[in-house]
Amino acid sequence: MRSGTAGSQGDWFSRVRGPWLAVALLSTVFLCGTLGYMVIEGWPAWDGFYMTVTTITTVGYKEVHPLSRAGEVFTVVVLLAGVGTAFYTFTLLATVIVEGGLAAQFERRRRRRMLDDIRDHFIVCGYGRIGATIVEEFRRQHVPFVVVERDPAMVQAVLEAGGLAVEADASSEDVLTRVGIDRARGLIAAVGTDAENVYAVLTARVLRPDLYIVGRAETEDAERKLLRAGANRVVSPYRIGARELAQTALRPAVVDFFELATRSGSLELAIEQVAIEPGSALAGRSIIDVNIRQKFGLIVVGIQRAGGRMEFNPPGDAVMQAGDQLVVLGRTDGLRDLEIAATQA
Repeated sequence: MRSGTAGSQGDWFSRVRGPWLAVALLSTVFLCGTLGYMVIEGWPAWDGFYMTVTTITTVGYKEVHPLSRAGEVFTVVVLLAGVGTAFYTFTLLATVIVEGGLAAQFERRRRRRMLDDIRDHFIVCGYGRIGATIVEEFRRQHVPFVVVERDPAMVQAVLEAGGLAVEADASSEDVLTRVGIDRARGLIAAVGTDAENVYAVLTARVLRPDLYIVGRAETEDAERKLLRAGANRVVSPYRIGARELAQTALRPAVVDFFELATRSGSLELAIEQVAIEPGSALAGRSIIDVNIRQKFGLIVVGIQRAGGRMEFNPPGDAVMQAGDQLVVLGRTDGLRDLEIAATQA
């Protein structure tokens, strides 16, 4: 708790040391000059302020009223103190604007608004080799995402590419709340170590019991721990990579087919999952009754039932129910038409 307070105080002082301090000093000079002329010469407040402005800006106008000797001495003091303070203030403000400080502040505010407005997005914890590949795939498929990463250089790389990123610890409840975990579609824990991934998954599961969470694991022990922490799926990149290497060597044509079907941006063939929404015209009807093959030009590879059971190569009389996920293969235009039919009554 003390460290957080100390950090907030440090941020406050760093802000004050900049342009705000310069503006405060210049305002103090104007105030003291105005009060000085009111007390020494007995002038009204506006005359004192006007005399202070003309003195500090060195515009060369004549005095508002004739000055006494004490007034002349005070004018010299105002001139020496005010010119230096005004020069310092205007130089500092110009530097902030020229070097992009003001633009950077506006950019930070814009990103904060984007974090507040983002919906149905994925939270990607970690932007290493795995996280960068995930983000690239999301970007290709126009899926909204927010990256949580400790390394400021990695965060800057995401921001420069037009993405949303936060420099923070992914296992912090405050951070996950800040990136909109209550509005998120899912979370991917792809930090560099298994321990960090376990903590991130555990924190996310506590905040959102219904959130879909995917965790990255390097060892079998980490897979078990991630599942116990609350991950819905656990992926081992090394194991998947090794299997793909073996399949490429043994069955290159099969690998080429699935790469074509799953490659983002492929216009020839795609494999997707389509959810049957409640009230959909497809709910309660069989595959052959809907005539998916002829009407949409798609092949139903499998049906994942609402309870989680997967039916591979279902027969034509298999009935689709609300909550089922159809795994279909075909062209992208047919997939879009089927997605519309699966959501409309």
